[in-house]
Amino acid sequence: MKIKLMISAVGLLLFTSCGKTDLYDSVEAEKVADQANADKVFGVQFSPDQDWCTTVNGKVYVKADPSVKKVQLLVYAEEAYEDWTNPDVTSHKVLKTINQAELQGSTDITLYYDAPEKNYGLYVAFITKDNGYFLSKVENGTASMNNARTRGDVLTSGYTLPETPNVHVAGSTPSFASQPTQGWNPDEKLYYLDNYAALQPTNSPGDYSTDFKAFFKQYLDTYLPNGRQNDNSFRVSNDDAYNNSVYYSSVKDEPIILTPVYKYDHPTLYGFEVYRSDLYYYYYKDSEVTGDFTAFIKSLPKYKAIPFNQVFGEEEDAQVQRHTSYALPFFKTGSSTVVADANTECTFKWPEGYKIGFMIQAWTTADGGRKQGEVYADGRLNNNINNWGNFATSGFNKLGTDYPRALWLSFNNKVFISWESGTDRDFNDVVIEVVGGTVIPPIPEPDLEWFTYCFEDTKEGDYDMNDLVIKATRIDETTVEYRIVACGAYDDISAMGINSGDIQDGAEVHDLFNVSNHKTFINTDGSDYGYISATKTVDENFSFLTAKQQPYLKDLTTGNEVHLAGAGQNPHGILVPTNFRYPTEKTCITDSYPEFIKWARDNDPDSQLWYKSPVLSRVR
Repeated sequence: MKIKLMISAVGLLLFTSCGKTDLYDSVEAEKVADQANADKVFGVQFSPDQDWCTTVNGKVYVKADPSVKKVQLLVYAEEAYEDWTNPDVTSHKVLKTINQAELQGSTDITLYYDAPEKNYGLYVAFITKDNGYFLSKVENGTASMNNARTRGDVLTSGYTLPETPNVHVAGSTPSFASQPTQGWNPDEKLYYLDNYAALQPTNSPGDYSTDFKAFFKQYLDTYLPNGRQNDNSFRVSNDDAYNNSVYYSSVKDEPIILTPVYKYDHPTLYGFEVYRSDLYYYYYKDSEVTGDFTAFIKSLPKYKAIPFNQVFGEEEDAQVQRHTSYALPFFKTGSSTVVADANTECTFKWPEGYKIGFMIQAWTTADGGRKQGEVYADGRLNNNINNWGNFATSGFNKLGTDYPRALWLSFNNKVFISWESGTDRDFNDVVIEVVGGTVIPPIPEPDLEWFTYCFEDTKEGDYDMNDLVIKATRIDETTVEYRIVACGAYDDISAMGINSGDIQDGAEVHDLFNVSNHKTFINTDGSDYGYISATKTVDENFSFLTAKQQPYLKDLTTGNEVHLAGAGQNPHGILVPTNFRYPTEKTCITDSYPEFIKWARDNDPDSQLWYKSPVLSRVR
């Protein structure tokens, strides 16, 4: 018996020992296979210091004042960008919102944030109760409203105008709208003046400060990015400052001064579109309106205010600077409907209560003259031109009937009108500062910055990094939003760690998209299933970098979990600090982003922005 027991014990010991050795060997074998697969796929050894992180977090102390109702914390960073006019351009710099708060009477607040590690500065936008918009750079972890007011544009003088301007109507020219080939306003004439030099103030503030130029260019690139691939027309629709609301109102005995400050028209490519164009204006009182409003406006004389070829350089493009200013004459005809002539006196001191409207006459010779015509800030006057010639044949960028061609902008206590004079919808062809009179521009809302979690579900995967793709953004101090945007896995997959709304721990991703066949690729192979979203309440000091707060992948078929990779690990999970265009199905991330391999191998700061330069045919 003792002998049998001994043999049994030894047998049990041997069995237990073999079990431990098998488990250990199994884990080691998986590591070896994983590394061999990574070596095969990537063909390089990763830097031992590579922690796969390109995101930083922190906090900013914001000092407002009682006039401020809202603050936005912004990051100026680079993102992937497709410029149809220049295939070599694959990225641009934009301001993105990374946190924001309603102040509700307070003047001091601390905002926590996540941001791309490689960025070009943090900024705070201060939005006042009267819809003023001020921008201040974050320095030493702080930003103040006082700096926003004083550093944006320091002016040393105002404008000086003559008491009695020597300006008269010199003649008229038929509008394009009156020509037989167009003919939607047969009797319309446009009037030009005899002395544009007399419209220019004898003293003016000069050029903008360096800070203001840099800030305003960032703002334009963010709010109205250039190029026909960018449909910025929604800015007009969302602003509610169009058609009836687009008119500037005069104030008693004040001048109205226009200063062109920017154009972006790719001049040599599109026939010097802005340089060959002119700005016109017209005005009326509400008490003068009779009959149909649009017909009444069409009947008003339009006077040329600015010949752009006297202002801009012929090949000038995408430069912020204050050019020559022009004051608008008010002609003393007794009625807005009466045309001024060579004997009509005028003044720069406008009577109170006039509504002033603006129009651009486009003269470009590009496309055989098919982009010539008058475009109005009041969209009701664009009914015909938006459906004529190249104005109506620019593919998906066609502007609808009655669509405005301008919108108002507010920036650092200044007011601008920004134009779409051509056939796309970027609305940044010409920007003009307007001084005097009143208009209440809408508050700009830079887009939220998104962060993208990408996971590879198997240890020996193809590294297309799209087996589970989750995008996340911080909406405000205590609210974040998550979106499951793609699933390129054959197994049953769950997005863990969000556990809010429709995205609960353990919920199978295919089921969330109502896809019964779990072998189906979701949004990785050209399909479009939309996304599944959930918002979540978080602490004020929340960070996407906190491990316990990060989503992760769980393979419900195998039980395998995939978290974000750390130093010394292969990149089965990465966080990309942008609205990342993830690789298409079965496309290795190195084929979608050639710079990725250099960054992974060398941990080189110069290639840290690998995600801004995709191969466009290989990303979603």
